[in-house]
Amino acid sequence: MNKITIAIDGYSSCGKSTLAKTLAMSIDYSYVDTGAMYRCVTLYALENGIIKNDQVDKESLVGQLDDISISFQHSEQSKESDAYLNGVNVEETIRGMDISNHVSQISIIKEVREKMVAMQQKMGKEKGVIMEGRDIGTVVFPDAELKVFMTASIEVRVKRRYDEMQAKGLHVSVDDVKENVLSRDYEDTHRKHSPLVQADDAVVLDNSDLSEEDQLNFMLKLVEQRT
Repeated sequence: MNKITIAIDGYSSCGKSTLAKTLAMSIDYSYVDTGAMYRCVTLYALENGIIKNDQVDKESLVGQLDDISISFQHSEQSKESDAYLNGVNVEETIRGMDISNHVSQISIIKEVREKMVAMQQKMGKEKGVIMEGRDIGTVVFPDAELKVFMTASIEVRVKRRYDEMQAKGLHVSVDDVKENVLSRDYEDTHRKHSPLVQADDAVVLDNSDLSEEDQLNFMLKLVEQRT
């Protein structure tokens, strides 16, 4: 079976990562969480004083982009790929609310997106990769053989995000989570560079009422059709 490139885009907290990971394990593909890459840059900016009083020093960040190394390594404990920032495992750190509240400010910066896109294209050049994010099917891999655009109702997305954070021991209110999700939606769809849009040839997957098994079967059928 010929391997292809699979691009999964969509709104935050739609379950893109969960589906992409499960699908990757099912068909033995590599998985890349591009959102984690922007979270890594955000963490770097916070740790190095580039974000102060909720403001990003764009000039400083752009000047230090070459000092940022991001990679993914398989974890024997979680059986998944953990994000590493300059050689340090930051998988848990980048999922916190502080990162979520600032990542949109980082992801709108043109130079940041250009660097991340170049890294992503290098990771996926050999095919057999599932990459999920906001601009994979439109910017990173516009020629991907399979593009899927995921969405779900705001109520479902907020509950998923809230449950996820509670499970990790991060205590936040539902209202805070909803505000963050809506804010990220606006930033993602209104940014000047590589906004979140549905590719013309993408298959829409609204998983508001679908189980993880239903979603996986849906994707497996699509993959079979494309290969």
